[in-house]
Amino acid sequence: MPKVVSIHSYRGGTGKSNFTANLASTIAALGNRVGVVDTDVPSPGIHNLFCLEPEQTTTTLNNYLWGDNPITDAAYDVSANIGLTGEGCLYLVPSSVKADDIARILKDGYDVKLMNDGFRALVKSLQLDYLFIDTHPGLSKETFLSIAISHILMLIVRPDKQDYQGTAVTIDVARQLKVRKMLLAINKAHSQLNPEALKQKVEETYHETVAGVFPLSEDIVQLASEGVFCVKYPEHPVSQEFRKVAQQIVEG
Repeated sequence: MPKVVSIHSYRGGTGKSNFTANLASTIAALGNRVGVVDTDVPSPGIHNLFCLEPEQTTTTLNNYLWGDNPITDAAYDVSANIGLTGEGCLYLVPSSVKADDIARILKDGYDVKLMNDGFRALVKSLQLDYLFIDTHPGLSKETFLSIAISHILMLIVRPDKQDYQGTAVTIDVARQLKVRKMLLAINKAHSQLNPEALKQKVEETYHETVAGVFPLSEDIVQLASEGVFCVKYPEHPVSQEFRKVAQQIVEG
């Protein structure tokens, strides 16, 4: 049974897309067929991490939402781009980075049900084991849909008061939508914080499992979104933490 995993954060700047790319790639490296959909249509960017240039994307999620193409036309195999080897493979459905396309989506919106239909078609056509949805920050009818259909909701939170308050709101909504499983990931934790104490504090606050604690890493910053960190540096402590989170996704 394929699993749908939504990666979400209440605020921007949490490192959500970077987290999505690394987690999806880690699970693909285990031999799985993985799809990623960039539903952050107002501000797409995850294609950079998968080394997929905008000029290579003749068809995007926008074209599907406007009824121009089936969603599978917008699915690009980026396995070789990121150096993924073995039996696993990774597909990306990017959103358009063209200013006119973004303006049109913001002005006219789109049929949310169509997005759901597209997810199903993608899973079936590409025979995916996992589908990752990289959501737009905040709460909207689009994110409600992603949360509602997910087998697992992964919430990214920084150790920051604004993030903590926003995450509480998101968790409340997710519980009302009866999400099947929720996991938290603490990202960009500075070096003076004790990871175990931070994990315990967050779990006690929200009564949900913290799947991983990720440091504010200069090594990731130096990569500057040019590739997937876990694939390039598989033995790095950050990559090992992603493997721990991936295991919980696989087992969940």
